[in-house]
Amino acid sequence: MSDIKQKIEEELHEAREVCDIKGGTSPECAAAWDAVEELQAEASHQKQVKPKNSLEKYCDDNPEAAECRLYDD
Repeated sequence: MSDIKQKIEEELHEAREVCDIKGGTSPECAAAWDAVEELQAEASHQKQVKPKNSLEKYCDDNPEAAECRLYDD
């Protein structure tokens, strides 16, 4: 997660520079802020991913175990 936070900080810095140079209404400025928003959305999405519980981790390592069998109705 720290990698994406670092990337967001880099993109924020770059977006500010681009907007200072090209102007706040330039297409380049808008594209730079779009990149920041996409990274922030990805960071938010990664926070929503539910961590696996101990049974799920066990079944990932031991799919043939009786506790991990799936039955069709």
